[in-house]
Amino acid sequence: MKSTVFNTLAAIASLGVTFAPLPCYADELDRQMDCTSSPHEFIGALLDNQSIDPKPMRIEANSVNSFRPTRGTKLSAFGFHVYAVFGYEQDEPMFKRGSGQPVKPWTYGVVVTAPAASVEASVRRAGSEATVHEVIPFLLTAVYCNGH
Repeated sequence: MKSTVFNTLAAIASLGVTFAPLPCYADELDRQMDCTSSPHEFIGALLDNQSIDPKPMRIEANSVNSFRPTRGTKLSAFGFHVYAVFGYEQDEPMFKRGSGQPVKPWTYGVVVTAPAASVEASVRRAGSEATVHEVIPFLLTAVYCNGH
């Protein structure tokens, strides 16, 4: 399970990195990353308020869908700029199926532009139980929740 999530995160990173300073008016996703939501709730809210593009920028073989923030939307998580949002929930129509075996039972998260050590410290200070994983050393870090 972990290796498929890590492969997905690496693929997201391969799409290219946009570095931008974190503006003080960014929409914060900290509360939603407390791992008590479902992918439907997390991604659905972002789609409803048009914070992310409804068309996934990438669909992994394991069905994890990656979404880009919409133009002009500034998202942050734990004080860091959000590069991408991702998730998948089985039998949820908002997610497109990939060509392989879907991740089970579900996952959702963000990729932020910051080193893993800084992100890990911020996530723990916030009291989140989210998993933190370095995608590209010193550049991109994933913060995600998944069902057990």
